[in-house]
Amino acid sequence: MRWIGNNTDLILGYLASHVWLSIVPTVLGFLLALPIGWWANRVPAVRGVVLSVGNVLYTIPSLAFILILPGVIGTGFLDPLNIVIALTVYAVAVMARFASDGFASVSPAVLDSARASGFGAAGLALRVELPLAGPVLLAGLRVVSVSTVSLVSVGALAGVDNLGRLFTEGVFTGNTAEILTGIVLVVALALVLDLLLVIAGRALLPWSAGARRVRGGVA
Repeated sequence: MRWIGNNTDLILGYLASHVWLSIVPTVLGFLLALPIGWWANRVPAVRGVVLSVGNVLYTIPSLAFILILPGVIGTGFLDPLNIVIALTVYAVAVMARFASDGFASVSPAVLDSARASGFGAAGLALRVELPLAGPVLLAGLRVVSVSTVSLVSVGALAGVDNLGRLFTEGVFTGNTAEILTGIVLVVALALVLDLLLVIAGRALLPWSAGARRVRGGVA
């Protein structure tokens, strides 16, 4: 506890950086994956390619990816942009599958009814498919959020400030308190972001909560 009290500013600085490096790739990955998943659902031949590419991208070791990026895009080795880009790629790789599954979960009968009601392609996608795919998309976003919070820590090995620095510095100095602080804060951050997504989902997708209650009552 004494170490934490003496290093509060340092810890808060690492935490703020970790939050930023977690949220930005998660949001970007979600936004980029939506049209990819929608397209993959509309064109079955594309779905297999999208999912295969996503699986390949996600198998790239994160540290290697972060260290390779500066030579590809011309950034400095300590530039946080490297982490943002790498983790956005991972987020898209995971989220594209959820997006495709989410749009596929929308009943064809509902889509036919919407078309008969005069919905065009854009209105159908934004006002019918997207809301109904919401529960699956939320589930994917929760997975991406938690995995991104964890992966950000790897950036500490590339010299970028985040909570992962508490691991590396703690190991180097043999400071157990520092290591445990980093572990607790990373887990806590993942849980907090997940909880916020659950709350947002209940507010934005009230019909999904109603459906769960109905299924629970039937069961």
